[in-house]
Order: sequence, then structure tokens, then C-alpha cells
Amino acid sequence: MTKHWKYLKSVLRHKWYCMEACFKNPSWLCEVWILGIIHDWSKFRPSEWFPYAEYFYGFYGVNWSQKKHGGCGDEIKLHKKISYCFDKAWLLHQHRNKHHWQYWVLREDDGGTKLLDMPDRYILEIVADWYAAGMAIAKRPEISPWYEQNKSRIMLSDRTRKILETVIKNFDERK
Repeated sequence: MTKHWKYLKSVLRHKWYCMEACFKNPSWLCEVWILGIIHDWSKFRPSEWFPYAEYFYGFYGVNWSQKKHGGCGDEIKLHKKISYCFDKAWLLHQHRNKHHWQYWVLREDDGGTKLLDMPDRYILEIVADWYAAGMAIAKRPEISPWYEQNKSRIMLSDRTRKILETVIKNFDERK
């Protein structure tokens, strides 16, 4: 199976679970039903598609560091290029999609950082995204445990964090 076919299946599985989360929460429908449908469409753009497919399903894959290789300089250069292209695609994805918290972090010219408030609809979409990632990867929704483990690294405004944590709690109670 080619890396592109594997990646397509992965993206579609993730999108399916995201739509499921958006549609099965009735109070969300007026806010995010369209976001559930168009979620992560940017992953189909060549600037994201090719680096993602190569990084996740190409010859080296995510576990390249665990692969036994002879330390060939050309292999290492290729891996660095694949990693760089993926990092660039991931940055593009974050800045194209408002449901990523990184979209709302403003790096100022003086080196400071401002945390902008996320609109509510994107807070709902980020929870749906995290649910979808858990379902697509681990086959179980693990929003609360994942969030608790990672929240110290997630930069959010106070308002956004308060709403996000309430949404996660309510989402978990609905399972």
C-alpha cells in the first residue's frame, strides 16, 4: 500500500471522528456543524499532503530513529530534509486552521508573546479534534488524560482555558 493511500485513509478516519464529535453534541450543532465537515481540509493541499505522507508513511516514517541503519550520511541528510519539510507543513497547518491553539499565539517583534482569545466555535472544534485524534490513533477518546498531561505546554488565554476545560468536562460526561 502506498504512503499516499495510507495517509488518505488516516486523514479520512480522523475527519470522520471529528465530524462524529461535532454532530453528536446537539448543543454544538449550531456552532460547529460546518467546521466538522471542513475540518483539516488544508491537509489535502500539496504543501501539507506530501510532507505528511512522507513523514508518517514514507520509507523512514515516524520511527526512523529506531530503524537500524549504517549511519550513512545520505540517509541522515534525507531524514533531516523529511523532518524539516514536515515541520514546515505542520507550521502551515497550525496557521491555516483556527482550531489549533498555536494559531492564537502572537509572537511579537520584541520577543514577547500575547495569547489571544479563541472564539468559542474553535474551542469546540479543538475538543472535537482531540477526540478524533484519540479515536483515530488509540481507538478511544482520551481528551481529559491527554489534556492534563499536556496542558502546561498549551498556551491559552485565561478565558480560552476556562471555557476549554468546561467543554472538555462536559464532553467527557456525555460519553
